Amino acid sequence: MDEVVVTGTRNRISKRDSPIIVSTVNSDKLASTQSNNIAEGIIFTPGVRVETNCQNCGFTQVRLNGLEGSYTQILVNSRPVFSSLLGVYGLEQIPANSIQNIEIVRGGGSALYGSNAIAGTVNVITKDPVLNSWDIASTVGLIDGESTDARLDFNTSVVAEDLKSGVTLFGNYRNREEYDANGDGFTELVRLKTNSIGAKAYLKPTDLSRLSLNLNTIKEYRRGGDRLDLPPQFTDITEELEHDTFIAGLDYELNSDDQTKHLSIYSSLSSTNRDSYYGGLGGGRTAADSTLASNAFGNTKDLALSNGLKYTKRYNENNNLIVGGEFNFNDTEDEIQGYNRLIDQKVANYGAYAQYNHKFYDKLTVLVGLRLDHVVVDGLYEVQDISRTVNLNQTALSPRLTLAYDAARNHKIRVGYARGFRAPQAFNEDLHISSVGGEQLFVILSEDLDTEYSDAFTLSYDWDYTKNLTQLELLVEGFYTRLQNPFTQVSTGETVDGNAIIEEVRNGEGAEVYGINLELNYSPNPKFIIQAGATLQDTAYDEQQILFESENSELTDVSIDSFVRNPNLYGFLNVNYLPNEDWNIDFSGTYTGSMTVPFVVDETGFIVLNEVDDFFDVNLRLNRNFKISDNFDFSVFGGVKNIFNSYQNDFDTGPGRDSDYVYGPTMPRSVFLGIKFGQFN
Repeated sequence: MDEVVVTGTRNRISKRDSPIIVSTVNSDKLASTQSNNIAEGIIFTPGVRVETNCQNCGFTQVRLNGLEGSYTQILVNSRPVFSSLLGVYGLEQIPANSIQNIEIVRGGGSALYGSNAIAGTVNVITKDPVLNSWDIASTVGLIDGESTDARLDFNTSVVAEDLKSGVTLFGNYRNREEYDANGDGFTELVRLKTNSIGAKAYLKPTDLSRLSLNLNTIKEYRRGGDRLDLPPQFTDITEELEHDTFIAGLDYELNSDDQTKHLSIYSSLSSTNRDSYYGGLGGGRTAADSTLASNAFGNTKDLALSNGLKYTKRYNENNNLIVGGEFNFNDTEDEIQGYNRLIDQKVANYGAYAQYNHKFYDKLTVLVGLRLDHVVVDGLYEVQDISRTVNLNQTALSPRLTLAYDAARNHKIRVGYARGFRAPQAFNEDLHISSVGGEQLFVILSEDLDTEYSDAFTLSYDWDYTKNLTQLELLVEGFYTRLQNPFTQVSTGETVDGNAIIEEVRNGEGAEVYGINLELNYSPNPKFIIQAGATLQDTAYDEQQILFESENSELTDVSIDSFVRNPNLYGFLNVNYLPNEDWNIDFSGTYTGSMTVPFVVDETGFIVLNEVDDFFDVNLRLNRNFKISDNFDFSVFGGVKNIFNSYQNDFDTGPGRDSDYVYGPTMPRSVFLGIKFGQFN
């Protein structure tokens, strides 16, 4: 309860005292839930779901409070360099052993972080050098008794005796075999090989200044479809991707003598080169099929920059001011010449923000924020003979207001409002290519696409209780988000040369998302911790939203009045028990309620809406620690993930399958065993 967080206010503050609700996932929780990466770890917080959207490539996205992944701003060490391209597969590319903390802020936060924080913000904070330590860990898993999943991690930190400098290094290697759930010869889990190496270092030139640097390089290979040992152009369906990503950040911080003024200057970037193959013979073996399959190779280059400065002035214990400015830039070029498919997009964002925080009578905290953004989008989007452009210069004001009232001892009420917007551009879902009926499905922006706006409201009650060794915390949070001109994808029933299927991004008539997040944290003593959360929510369009629009008079349009792939109830449970200093017993699970999932049934793109069952995914992990000496520790751990094998059982099959018809837990029942040794923190 006394964690220090930075994401809610862009300033270091106690989690309990923060006027903004911040949920956290620390390195201990990532270990206790046997999470390999971000995607597997952040689901143990209320209001958060991570879903897989493709059998062929494993595309994942995080949903906050029911909104799709493109509504969430993902930060790396508080910087917005996690681009739309990284958002397609990046949740699986940042390994758990590199992470110190993940901070999640639900609800609009655009007054601080920019236009894409409508649903909220996920801030991935990598490990800082704190103590001299080192460790090596190796884990081997077996998926459904068939496919192996091997992982090797290392971490080391060195800190100077005077604490004025330090460096931490981390590395990860993962090799997961493909998995076919129904024996049709096509993958449900892709073949995956990931290498990641990173470092974080700091230097204090003086007692009042600090220079810090973080670096991370990621190389990943993933492939799904059928006959994975053949060149991709000789298969029915293959999605094969090779990523080469570099992420770097440099920060300089300076404090005044009396510690009331703080200046931060920063520069961060991410650069990704992606070689891809989206295609195959589609079940055919004609000369035309072979020609098209041989030309389905593509390349994507992506650069994201974030430069800025932030100034903080603390007047006294009860009020402070933060002002800042930043320049964010993203350049994406995604080309597949064989399909004449091109996304050439540059997005520049010039932002300035201010936030004032004042506490009245030790009871009421008022936080007022305002961000001014000027966005320039220059985009060209082509598929075959369809060509669209976006040339946008737009300025928007995004206000933010939060009231936090300490009603009585250990009782806190928070009320919040935030305004946000999304300029027309290609987001992560638009950079992903699916296959349906043996053909490729492309997303293209419609003409005259308008900016999307949002108004987000939150109301919460937070109660915590501490007596002797007992700690208890209960959070009830209501949320309501109103969307104007929401971006929606419509299957048009249109095909282009090569029979590629087209989906078009259009503006909807308006929508709303509302619900309640519940969170309970209970610890009767240091040996036992229970964490649980649940979300009850609903969504609604102002008018029926078309999902399939047919040009064929024999087919009817398909529409819906609420969001798809959105359960009205979902949640998590995490129980940690330490019977003694040598043993850890960890029990965790997630619940996903029933939901509506679209299923494309033929090559025209025609959709049926299936109501799918709920899932309860339960995990168990045991850890035995051995203290060899003061400077050497050894651990053995093992367990089962998805004990009851709660897993989708109606995957589409064969070369003409709808590869996006995926829902439920990421993988079936899996067992794992591992060791870890070194000098632990």
